[in-house]
Amino acid sequence: MNVPLLIAQRYFRSKNKRNIITIISNISMVGVAVGTAALIIVLSVFNGLEDLVRTLYGKSDPDLVISATKGKAFDVAPAFLLKLEKMPGVALLTEVIEDNALLQYHDRQMVVKMRGLSDNYFGQSPIDENIREGDHRLRRDSLELALVGAGVQHELSITLNNRLTPMRLLYPRNTPGSKTLSLNPDKAFNEQNIIAGGVFLIEQHIDDSYIFVPLTFAQRLLGYGSRRTALYVKVSRSFEVDEVKEQLRHMLGPGFKVQDSDEQHVSLFKAIKIEKLFVFITFTLILLIASLNIFFSLSMLVIDKKKDISVLLAMGANQTTLRRTFLLVGAIVALVGATAGLVVGVALCWLQQRFGFVSMGMATSVVDAYPVKMEAADIVFICLSIILITLAVSIRPALNASNLDVRENL
Repeated sequence: MNVPLLIAQRYFRSKNKRNIITIISNISMVGVAVGTAALIIVLSVFNGLEDLVRTLYGKSDPDLVISATKGKAFDVAPAFLLKLEKMPGVALLTEVIEDNALLQYHDRQMVVKMRGLSDNYFGQSPIDENIREGDHRLRRDSLELALVGAGVQHELSITLNNRLTPMRLLYPRNTPGSKTLSLNPDKAFNEQNIIAGGVFLIEQHIDDSYIFVPLTFAQRLLGYGSRRTALYVKVSRSFEVDEVKEQLRHMLGPGFKVQDSDEQHVSLFKAIKIEKLFVFITFTLILLIASLNIFFSLSMLVIDKKKDISVLLAMGANQTTLRRTFLLVGAIVALVGATAGLVVGVALCWLQQRFGFVSMGMATSVVDAYPVKMEAADIVFICLSIILITLAVSIRPALNASNLDVRENL
């Protein structure tokens, strides 16, 4: 028979405890329950936001991106491309040229990110699902077309399929041997016209700054020739992305970077994880403050049970038994509160996932309700935090109980 647990249960359930001790114990349980539920909900929201960001970028991100370790661009010979295309696990290889350019339309202008894409890009990414207006194609027969972000279209009031007033793109001309820009606009900039054929709506950062054009158009405007800023790789379904990534890194060597979708936005995901960590620490401190009531209730319980403790010592109970008894009382209080908080937190997260009661509150939001995602690791860390906090606040009253003088209290 576990004597410390039996006594701890009796003390917890006792109706003869002084009223103030009962009140403080109940406050302790409520505080632990609220803190636990809040931790589960907040961490689940961060998980949901991380998944949402990953989903949004996944609509335009390839499985893998190959880029140069140093410099903006690298040369791609036909033999080099053929070697990559024949590599096991590579289903599709897309050539990319990306750089800043000045976009003019009527009397308005703005600097945009221009991404030149080879014709097979739409086998790489399901961007056609995100076309808000017009057509997803970058070429109709011999006519070259551009896809513009919804923010770019709004900023410049771009009309689709306007052959009379096409978009005008300018890029500084790279004159060999010259380190200065000519004062003559005709000599200082390369200039190309293109018609807007469609508008995409993916993610605000992309929508507000990007336009997609055919690779050949980007080559003419930027003068890149056989150089590319990146190669997009689509991985075959029968292969793991990480497996193909490691093979490409081994084959290409240190002169190239091979990044998966998360690595392409590593700073963004790192910021989300850091925010999640600080929120976890903040709410854990709040939970610690709420758990201080356990310390006070146990301290008062020790004072109230001095005679009982002295009798137990006189009957042969040792100090270890008494310490375990009062530690278990604190553990029971924390366990009841934590269990209630876990049930409430998980239930609220499930209801939000199922019915989406709490909306984002923005008409322009890509989702109607706050995204939430529960992870087992979060619940494990929360439980470990509660255990450590319970030990921290219970150990002092337990030590006081074991150090009572029998002769003074009998």
